[in-house]
Amino acid sequence: MSILELKNVSYIYKNRYQSVTAVDHVSYSFETGKVYALVGKSGSGKTTLLSMLSGLDLPTEGEVLYEGVSTEKMNRDRYRREDVAVIYQGFNLFPLMTVQENVMYPVRLQGKSREEAKKTASLMLEKVGLTPQQARRFPSMLSGGEQQRVAIARALAANSRVILADEPTGNLDVGNSRNIAEILVSLAHEMDYCVIIVTHDLGVAALSDVQVRMRDGRLLKEGEELEKSPEKPENVKENA
Repeated sequence: MSILELKNVSYIYKNRYQSVTAVDHVSYSFETGKVYALVGKSGSGKTTLLSMLSGLDLPTEGEVLYEGVSTEKMNRDRYRREDVAVIYQGFNLFPLMTVQENVMYPVRLQGKSREEAKKTASLMLEKVGLTPQQARRFPSMLSGGEQQRVAIARALAANSRVILADEPTGNLDVGNSRNIAEILVSLAHEMDYCVIIVTHDLGVAALSDVQVRMRDGRLLKEGEELEKSPEKPENVKENA
């Protein structure tokens, strides 16, 4: 079923000298139980779109709807705390907290007890394949792939139904990239999450259920290319 919807959404960056349309009248619906890959060249609008889906930004025009309610009309701090979870390329873990404490953090923000947060953290770390011994370590003591697993466990601990991932494999080697992508796919298919991944990684995109392709701030239709064909210079004839 549809959980997130973009309705004729545009986003324009403005300063005193110019305005740039980063997202241009985009409409799309995202469902639970599926993995979506947002793909396109740098500057195509993918990250701006993700920022609006996460509630960090509001569209200049149009609406982002979560379960039919506009993000403009809701408490967006609560929305980001309870309904959507974001996973970043740089992991964004707290360096002075243990792995377990990092995963406990969103549970405690929701007002749950320390014991309940601890129990949830242990379950989520187990889901992503990390051991109790690793849970007692600090993030800097783990590999990049392990740190990204912690970030996923933290997203799961928040009990959000939507996971937004911004280049989650960008700092990882091929083997770890596939492992992380497979975890995200299993979350959608086996636990009915809606997973939306911004990625340049063709391997990650290939594992998704749907590829949402963007160019120049808009969604491409079937058959359109991600890159524009170079225009021919004027007065130059084609070879016979």
